[in-house]
Amino acid sequence: MAKSSADDEELRRACEAAIEGTKQKIVMSIRVAKSRGIWGKSGRLGRNMAKPRVLALSVKSKGQETEAFLRVLKYSSGGVLEPAKLYKLKHLSKVEVVTNDPSGCTFTLGFDNLRSQSVAPPQWTMRNIDDRNRLLLCILNICKDVLGCLPKVVGVDIVEMALWAKENTPSVTTQRNLQDGPVATTVTESDLKVSVEKELVSQAEEEDMEALLGTYVMGIGEAEAFSERLKRELHALEAANVHAILESQPLVDEVLQGLEAATSCVDDMDDWLGMFNVKLRHMREDIESIETRNNKLEMQSVNNKALIEELDKLLERLRVPSEYAACLTGGSFDEARMLQNVEACEWLTGALSALQVPNLDPTYAKMRAVKDKRVELEKLKATFVRRASEFLRNYFASLVDFMISDKSYFSQRGQLKRPDHADLRYKCRTYARLLQHLKSLDKSCLGPLRKAYCSSLNLLLRREAREFANELRASTKASRNPTVWLEAATGGSQSGNSSDTSAVSDAYAKMLTIFIPLLVDESSFFAHFMCFEVPALTPPGAVANGSKGGSYDDDTNDDDLGIMDIDDNDSKAGKTSADLQSLNESLQDLLDGIQEDFYAVVDWAYKIDPLRCISMHGITERYLSGQKADAAGFVRLLLGALESRISMQFGRFVDEACHQIERNERNMRQVGVLSYIPRFATLATRMEQYIQGQSRDLVDQAYTKFVSVMFATLEKLAQTDPKYADIFLLENYAAFQNSLYDLANVVPTLAKFYHQASEAYEQACTRHISTIIYYQFERLFLFARKIEDLMFTISAEEIPFQLGLSKMDLRKMLKSSLSGVDKSIAAMYKKLQKNLTSEELLPSLWDKCKKEFLDKYDSFAQLVAKIYPTETIPSVSEMRELLASM
Repeated sequence: MAKSSADDEELRRACEAAIEGTKQKIVMSIRVAKSRGIWGKSGRLGRNMAKPRVLALSVKSKGQETEAFLRVLKYSSGGVLEPAKLYKLKHLSKVEVVTNDPSGCTFTLGFDNLRSQSVAPPQWTMRNIDDRNRLLLCILNICKDVLGCLPKVVGVDIVEMALWAKENTPSVTTQRNLQDGPVATTVTESDLKVSVEKELVSQAEEEDMEALLGTYVMGIGEAEAFSERLKRELHALEAANVHAILESQPLVDEVLQGLEAATSCVDDMDDWLGMFNVKLRHMREDIESIETRNNKLEMQSVNNKALIEELDKLLERLRVPSEYAACLTGGSFDEARMLQNVEACEWLTGALSALQVPNLDPTYAKMRAVKDKRVELEKLKATFVRRASEFLRNYFASLVDFMISDKSYFSQRGQLKRPDHADLRYKCRTYARLLQHLKSLDKSCLGPLRKAYCSSLNLLLRREAREFANELRASTKASRNPTVWLEAATGGSQSGNSSDTSAVSDAYAKMLTIFIPLLVDESSFFAHFMCFEVPALTPPGAVANGSKGGSYDDDTNDDDLGIMDIDDNDSKAGKTSADLQSLNESLQDLLDGIQEDFYAVVDWAYKIDPLRCISMHGITERYLSGQKADAAGFVRLLLGALESRISMQFGRFVDEACHQIERNERNMRQVGVLSYIPRFATLATRMEQYIQGQSRDLVDQAYTKFVSVMFATLEKLAQTDPKYADIFLLENYAAFQNSLYDLANVVPTLAKFYHQASEAYEQACTRHISTIIYYQFERLFLFARKIEDLMFTISAEEIPFQLGLSKMDLRKMLKSSLSGVDKSIAAMYKKLQKNLTSEELLPSLWDKCKKEFLDKYDSFAQLVAKIYPTETIPSVSEMRELLASM
């Protein structure tokens, strides 16, 4: 027999080196091939999946117990054995030899603790049957000796293995249980028989088996008959055992008596245990009751401690510091004491808030002490609000009275004084924080304070505006311009001698430059000082009045907007419509009446030069477009009222000028160019010089009204004398075009009326020229008209046979009309020249007349050539040469 790998000492040492440090001893090691392949129909194993492995059986001692393991070792890349898997033999449940392997060298080991039982266990293939039997015998011996149980063996006969063990005596390692624990010993070939018999069957069973086998003379091929014989004899032995048991009745009775005595003892023990159980249950209930009372006492102690802490906190909330109480009820409001007043207000606000339900537990809010303390704080609040409101009302009035009594604050004769409220705002700002706290304490108290502030400051602003406006008018030197521009009775040189009145509009602009930023700043200061929730007006550095050169004093602007520092919450944009409406009402009280002084300046400027309303309108519009903030609402209303006032005054001027134009109707017969035509051109030129900003619409509306009235009056005057109406119209429309030619190129509105006048001029020229031509050559063109009328009803060949249209009639008409045609043309020129007052129009009119005559004569010549082809008349070219020579 070839040497097995189980006898390889070098393999054993390699395995021991691989598990060094585990305190395990190698009992047996053998080389195997691991695979998971299946057997095909050819019956051969798929060895392409086999991997070389080493199976090692090892034991480990733990006191009196011994553990047995099956280790799987694999070869590393360097050929060194290293542990791969570890199985405990106590979990080995089945050893199955694969029946599909014809050689019988492949088996599987089933363990009951594997996580996934659905995965097929690996198959181990040995070199030969001897190696397989040697490994399986060693596994079974260890299981029986160390673990006391054997796994299920499938696919191999245990008797066959016992016979094989007798025939093969290689040295194997077994386990013996000695008094000092399991010891691994090595047995020789002569001892293997006893070892195997001891491990698998006893000595008596071995002898009986040999005697039984000796009674049969059968070969190994009679295994089935042998098995049937063993079954029959086994049934006989079991029947003999039952008979022996039935014959031992006295022994059974003694056993039953012993069982009854034991049952009695067990019943007595059960009664005692029941009594003890009842007593133990009562004891447990008593212990639980004691623990429950202890827990309640401990919880009550903790709750009492927490309650005392909460009550201490509540008492601290309810305490009113004496210094704050004294300050709120009777303290002074001097500037030096404002810090103490503000601190007292902050404490009072916090105390009232702390006693409200969101900040206080609802249970505490129902306590009598809390309710009484809340009433006490409300009384403190009412007292302080009343005292502070009364002080501030008197303080505002005293500040304004002091400024009004000092004349140096206002403009005086020969000196314009710019209003300066920096000191007033500085003193008011001292109490800004106080007003913030008054609002948080009682918002209703701000209404009377706002009215008192507005009433006092309104007196100051109106006095400043009145004094400034009076001195502004007195110091402005400007001669008065005429208000009658288009009157027919006035001299022609009146418009050309108008004096310069720019000082008037400059004075108005100065009034706005000084007072509009002042009013905007006052509105802004008032909105923030009196705690209105509106956005800031004009950010620092922005232009408040709409012009780069007309801003208010920079230092004053910075001082005015400093009110933004009053409250840290001013940056939020939380304004409401109610606040905005209230602010507008207060600004009405603050600035009401000051518009009268602006009206006075506007009326004064209108009396000096009505056309200055145009420049004042543009200045006002520029300021109006610069006021966008909510707090400047009344300033916008003021500027809008000023704009309406200026528009109304300018409208008066326009209406008066239109009445001057219309009064021409009541005069005597008009001849030549009306006086208001050139005067309107002068007026329009002056108006264009005064236009600023958005005043273009105002001027265009005036142009529209002027020209509409002028053209309507012109048409009415022309109807008074129809004989000369066309001459009158064409001269005036031509004068209108000539006087407004330059302005019409730059003013779209005037360009529209220029084209309208041009069309009317062309129509009047056409009518007048046609009248003159028909007057001189009436028979000629009347004959042509008769022919044209008949051509609609009869053919051209029949016309010469009609009454009055024969060839003889044609010759008579040509003789009377064209004999001495040069004299007729000269008479036509004289008639055109006779009633024309504007000599510069004669050349263009004569050219139009010659062209119109040639066109009419050409039409007549074509009719004659068509109706009277045999008749000869002067040709068109002859007529053209005749007209050209004259």
